[in-house]
Amino acid sequence: MNYKNIKLEKGMYGIPGKSFTDILEELDPSKNYAGTPLENLDAFQRQLKRFDIKVAGPGSDKVEKFYSCTESMALFPEYVARAVKMGMENQNKLSDIVATVTKIDSIDYRSVRSTMSDDDLKLNNVNEGSQIPETNISTSSNLVTLRKRGRMLTASYEAIRFQKLDLFTAVLKQIGAHIAQSQMLDAVNVLLEGDGNENAIEVTSLSAAPVYADIITLWGKLVPYNLNTILAGTEAVKALMQMNEFKDSTAGMNFHATGKLCTPLGANIVHIPSMPAGKIIGLDKNCALEMVQAGDVLTEYDKLIDRQIERATISTIAGFSKLFDGASHALEYTV
Repeated sequence: MNYKNIKLEKGMYGIPGKSFTDILEELDPSKNYAGTPLENLDAFQRQLKRFDIKVAGPGSDKVEKFYSCTESMALFPEYVARAVKMGMENQNKLSDIVATVTKIDSIDYRSVRSTMSDDDLKLNNVNEGSQIPETNISTSSNLVTLRKRGRMLTASYEAIRFQKLDLFTAVLKQIGAHIAQSQMLDAVNVLLEGDGNENAIEVTSLSAAPVYADIITLWGKLVPYNLNTILAGTEAVKALMQMNEFKDSTAGMNFHATGKLCTPLGANIVHIPSMPAGKIIGLDKNCALEMVQAGDVLTEYDKLIDRQIERATISTIAGFSKLFDGASHALEYTV
C-alpha cells in the first residue's frame, strides 16, 4: 500500500493554505482505502500505523518513539497540533455564539456589514409599482483585528522522552483548552466593545441584580432577532439560577442530563468565568458574530523536529466581527 512508501520531511509543513495532513492526503488519498481494514484512518493516522506509534490508551508509546528515525520525527509536530486542537474542541464554546467561521490565508480581512433601519425590518407590503425596500451590504470600514493566542512549550527532550504519549497528549489538550478560553473572551469583548466599526453593544442599565422581568426586557430588545443564547460570568449565572422562574423541572432535568443551562425562554446559558462581572449578554447566535481564522493550529515544526522540543510555540490566529448590530444586547448592573 502506498502509505508505506511516502517520503516524509519537514518541508511538508508551512505550505500556505494546506496542513501536513492535507499534503499527506494528496500523496495518499483516503478514498483508495475504502473497503480495506484501513478505511477508518486518515493519511496521518496511516503514517502512525506505518511506524507503529500508538498515541493513546494504556499501550501508548513513549515520546521517544517519534524520534526513532528521521521520517517518523516529521510526524511529531502534526501530533502536537492535533492534540492541542482536541483540547480546544473539548473546551470550545464558540460554536454556541458564532454564526459562521471564515478561514483566510492572509492577515488582512474585511467583513461585510448590512445596515437596516427599523422600517427595513418590518418588511411591509409592497404595492404594485412601488419600489422594493433595499438592504445595503457594504465592506466594513476597518479590518478585523486578528489576535495570536498560544503557549510556549518548554521542555528538554531528556525530560519527556520516557513519558507516555497519552500523558503528553493530556498536557497538550490543556494548552488547547487555555487557547479556546482566550478566544472566547476575545469574542465577548467584540460583542461588548464592537469590532472597530463604531458598533459597541447597546446596554440596558439596571439598578440592582437582574430579576425575571429584566430577562423579558432583554428578549424584547432583540426583536426581530431571537434570544437563543445568554452569556454570563459566574456571579451572573448564580443570579439567574436563583430566580424562581429558572427552577422549573424541565430545565433541571436538562442540566442534569447534558450539563447545559437553559432558561424558561428557551435560550441556552453559556457560562464564561472570565466575563466581566455585572454584565449579561443576550444574542441570536445565528446572526451575531463571524469568526475569522488565519490558518489552523500553528507549531514551530522546525524546532519540534530539529531541536527535539526545547522551546517551541503553539498558537492560533483568529478574530471576530459583528454581523448584525441588533442581534445582541447587554444588561449591566452593579455587583
